[in-house]
Amino acid sequence: MVRESYNKINESRGHFLKTFEQPLSAKEETEYLEEMNGEDLEAAHRARQILIERNLRLVAHVSKKYMGCGEDMEDLISIGTIGLIKAVNTFKPEKGSRLATYAAKCIDNELLMMFRARKKVTREVSLYEPIGTDKEGNEINLIDVCEQEQRDIVDDMDIVAKLRCLHRLIEEKLDDRERDIIRLRYGILGESFTGEEMTQRDIGKLLGISRSYVSRIEKKALGKLKAGLEAENLC
Repeated sequence: MVRESYNKINESRGHFLKTFEQPLSAKEETEYLEEMNGEDLEAAHRARQILIERNLRLVAHVSKKYMGCGEDMEDLISIGTIGLIKAVNTFKPEKGSRLATYAAKCIDNELLMMFRARKKVTREVSLYEPIGTDKEGNEINLIDVCEQEQRDIVDDMDIVAKLRCLHRLIEEKLDDRERDIIRLRYGILGESFTGEEMTQRDIGKLLGISRSYVSRIEKKALGKLKAGLEAENLC
């Protein structure tokens, strides 16, 4: 039924572009909607066609706001008409709104879906278009760059996961002195390594212990952290 209505309208869309029939009055709309939902199939079909044809002016009105987006007005009206047909077929008068209000949303949605679909196709096609060559003269496509970026992101996520695990192990596996020495030695602030690294000698002076003692504590603490990372398969 939808295809039949669309084909009839599409065959003479050039005519509709020039002359649209006047919209139905509220009373006429109600009468045709009742007839369309009646038991007389022939009358229902005729009523549906009238409801579609008398709302084509609305299709043109909604389509106008998309002019300048690279699409022909006739094509916009054709796509918008599909939305109108869907609106007529699914409209529920008992909800209290006018058909035109509901149809305008359906027409707009149909046009938006068309633009989104075409944008997606354009994006997918362009991924395989050449964007240059590498040092060896091999052609590089955008998809190659995207895949490399995706691999880099995965690597970064792996590093972040290891850092978070290491931070947790520092808290769980080391005693207070070991924790302090490791943090000072490697510049660990929170879950990052953005602090200033200190030498074993400077740490010894800060904590009031010898450099060799700092070295022993550091070695022991690193052994604990390595064992913890190996246990979690992150080494």
